[in-house]
Amino acid sequence: MQWVVGALAGRRARVRWVHLVLGGALLMPFWLLATVLLGVGFGGQANNNRLIALLIQLLALPLALPMAWIVALLPVARVLVSTAARALAGTSGGELARSPATSWAARRRTSHWFALHLLLGGVVSGMSLAVPPMVVTLWLASLGVGGPGGDVLRKLFGAHPPGGLLLGLPLGLALLALLLTASAGAGALLAHCAPLLLGPTPAERLAAAERRTLELAQRNRLARELHDSVGHALSAVTLQAAAARRVLRRDPDFAEQALEAIEEVARAAVAELDAVLGVLREDADQPGAPTGATGPTLAALGLLIRQLGLAGVPVRTDAGPGLAELPEPLSREAYRIVQEGLTNVLRHAGPVPATLRLDLTEGRLDMELTNPIGADRLSRPGGGRGLRGVAERAAALHGGCESGRTADGTSWRLAVWLPVGTP
Repeated sequence: MQWVVGALAGRRARVRWVHLVLGGALLMPFWLLATVLLGVGFGGQANNNRLIALLIQLLALPLALPMAWIVALLPVARVLVSTAARALAGTSGGELARSPATSWAARRRTSHWFALHLLLGGVVSGMSLAVPPMVVTLWLASLGVGGPGGDVLRKLFGAHPPGGLLLGLPLGLALLALLLTASAGAGALLAHCAPLLLGPTPAERLAAAERRTLELAQRNRLARELHDSVGHALSAVTLQAAAARRVLRRDPDFAEQALEAIEEVARAAVAELDAVLGVLREDADQPGAPTGATGPTLAALGLLIRQLGLAGVPVRTDAGPGLAELPEPLSREAYRIVQEGLTNVLRHAGPVPATLRLDLTEGRLDMELTNPIGADRLSRPGGGRGLRGVAERAAALHGGCESGRTADGTSWRLAVWLPVGTP
């Protein structure tokens, strides 16, 4: 019983009733205009014929709704009715559009909502004006006061209706229940239709999903850039610092070389970090803008190999001809793949020799990195993203990769192939 009373006369029901009355108020100008037009069409006969006057009032409603529907085609109408529905109809604010309509589909949906709101609001407003006075008169008539309520009772139950509260009170309560039920039902119907008619259209949802996908792709790329550049630098600096500390007293010259390598790696990492953060700031200023290209290319491979050598990982390189003519985006991604592969050697195998082969043949760049397995090393927390990043870079360029132990089980092999000329 309490749930029924709350549904019919609770706070939400009262707020929705205000929203419906607002719809009735918005209907009045269109209804009056339709009444005038119909009065002119009937040639002024409504002044002398009550039946025609009543017919005009009844026909004014179906004529007023199309006029309101046309007015709601204005793009800004979507914002206005969405704001009212969000505040009064009891709908979730996130489900309703907050921008003007940009397509005819969105305009038509807004017009459908506006016409439905005015129709239901007009009915509930009319009942709200007629029912309370009728209830009061019925109750007064049941007490013997007389007036219009007595006339209604006599028409319904004859010249001598039952007296006391046995008749007027139940009729009055029934009318009030009818008003509350109609208001609650109309409000619930509007709340149900609001997300369907005032929410984003399928085209808008698709555009939002595309923007979100682009943003996620940009974030993933920036995360890969930071992981590859800064992660490599920190791994190299950690090993070089540890090596310098171990031989500081025994071999000062080697310690000096390690400290020089630390300085060089840190400077390069800061430069790459500035470039990546610059792209991130540009994306924040212009959401949805393409991610800018940052980072070194295969031309800087010699410096990378030198840094790995100072960190205790000598790399023997077998590079074929034509690498300098590679497109810059492809060369940049190839550098990052090689950098991540060598960083994995440094992290997981330690100071062991590695072999890198780069070969450009038949429109395809093949990269192969092998190294001895080395002693078991503790995995750092949060690791395991390197090979996934390599696979993502290769897939983005329509290439592929494979990694794992060699057939004899003594070495680790990372092989990546990238087509040349793929946009």
